[in-house]
Amino acid sequence: MELQDFYTGHTFDAYEFFGAHPTENGTRFAVWAPAARCVRVEGDFGRADLSQTRSAVWEVEVPGAVPGMAYQYQITGADGGTVAHCDPYGFAMTLRPDGRSIITAPPTGFTDGEWMARRTKGFDRPLNIYEVHAGSWKRKPDGSWYSYTELAEQLPAYCKENGYTHIELMPLAEHPFDGSWGYQITGFYAPTSRYGTPDQLVQFINACHLQGIGVILDFVPVHFAVDDYGLKTFDGTPLYEYPAAAVGQSEWGSCNFMHSRGEIRSFLQSCADYWLRVFHADGLRMDAVSRLIFWQGDPARGVNGSTLEFLKGMNRGLQQRHPTAILIAEDSSNYPKVTAPVEYGGLGFDYKWDLGWMNDTLDYFKKTSEERKENLGRLTFSMLYAWNEHYILPFSHDENVHGKATIVQKMYGDYEGKFPQARALYLYMMVHPGKKLDFMGNEFAQLREWDEGREQDWMVLAYPNHDAFRHFRQALHHAYLHNEALWSREYDPEAFCWLDCDHPESNACAILRQGQQSSVVAVFHFGDEPLQDYPLTVPAGQLTLLLDSDWQCWGGTTPWGKESYTLAQEETIHLQLQPYSARLYRLDS
Repeated sequence: MELQDFYTGHTFDAYEFFGAHPTENGTRFAVWAPAARCVRVEGDFGRADLSQTRSAVWEVEVPGAVPGMAYQYQITGADGGTVAHCDPYGFAMTLRPDGRSIITAPPTGFTDGEWMARRTKGFDRPLNIYEVHAGSWKRKPDGSWYSYTELAEQLPAYCKENGYTHIELMPLAEHPFDGSWGYQITGFYAPTSRYGTPDQLVQFINACHLQGIGVILDFVPVHFAVDDYGLKTFDGTPLYEYPAAAVGQSEWGSCNFMHSRGEIRSFLQSCADYWLRVFHADGLRMDAVSRLIFWQGDPARGVNGSTLEFLKGMNRGLQQRHPTAILIAEDSSNYPKVTAPVEYGGLGFDYKWDLGWMNDTLDYFKKTSEERKENLGRLTFSMLYAWNEHYILPFSHDENVHGKATIVQKMYGDYEGKFPQARALYLYMMVHPGKKLDFMGNEFAQLREWDEGREQDWMVLAYPNHDAFRHFRQALHHAYLHNEALWSREYDPEAFCWLDCDHPESNACAILRQGQQSSVVAVFHFGDEPLQDYPLTVPAGQLTLLLDSDWQCWGGTTPWGKESYTLAQEETIHLQLQPYSARLYRLDS
């Protein structure tokens, strides 16, 4: 790393210089603290004073300091007070509430060369993401967490069996409060010790790759935790954060990074590079991107030029260094060209969450059958802007907490009535253009809102409705994976057509998706009464039923059976549709 690049915000490898790096005789420590009067490192090895060797940088090599030893910096700041801080570039940390860093050698153990060589961004491939909180997916019988190594034995195999292509892990960077879910961080470079060591995280990601499952990590570039031992007033001054409280404090009570400082840009973009390079992460989902576009995320306050330039610079650099990794924006704004390359005036992301689709779709499914007749536009509206960006359709953790109810619980009506509607909802999701993301527990219709302090309600699989729903989701996902019409021309407007969206009074609609080799037709009935004679005009070809959400094996009323039509020319067929049902057909020319 060149220090001048660090100061000007152009470096992506600051972690190779700063932090604690084992040497032949001990460990070399380096920390950036420009306003500090004195910096001392204390740890299991004793204590040592750092010297201000290069203007704002403090360094020392400590003999006898070896990997596994905990340490912290005692920083006497510009205000004369001395505060203990963890290492901003620390590569491991002790378990909360102990906020010290741990000397750690670079992690090793990857055997995923074949995966890394053939990895792509997935634009013309299926992308079905399973969002997971590592500490509450499953728990041990005594209620304790599974380690990264233990998760490696279960989670990738589960995802492969259930038709997911990627796991998206909620933030793994070290954080002091379980209830923050990892979004208020103290150790940006340290995999949380809740689940083990950096080497064990390597084992987990490696195991995923060997089973053909990608790993996307949640990355938090906007704000950080306010704990005294973290980044706040690190050298006795607002170093990482804005000095003014009006913009220095986020809506979550955390500190906003001051992205206008070159050193902060280098810190964050090097951190992104670290997770991609050192841990072979297949992508980063960047949290709260609208806060990097507008002042505190409020379009009325205008675009924040310094943060926007930081975002463009980071994404441009990451795309150059990791051309097959996926960069995802969690952005609730309508700012244009989020997924366009920076060189073409965009922000440089590969995908953006379609939160508009999510809100409109869930609002529709909360309505009664009668209300839906006047609100079909909730479903069709998304296709007016679907080609503006590369979208991911998300049913994320945010839609399963804080009194919002889980996805299945959101469906209108009583317990029994929620399951057929949810089956139709998820078939609609799979057919709609855009990659897919769903939060853990939704695949077996969990009804209890997510709680990070306990595992998912796996016991409900003993109940027929939930077990049948899980098998439906599994079959639906595999149908998605194996029918290229659902993803090979994902962002081609010519590959999508509403076969019917002009009869809202029937609560029915139909979609045609065209692929490279074949097409699919999906038919939906969102009403609460059978539709006895639904006319549908279909292009010429062999139309074969692949999946009916109302089959008895999924908890529906229709016996399983083969169904096909040979259409010599465009022709109108007549279907009988059960309440709250959906069908998926393959169309071969």
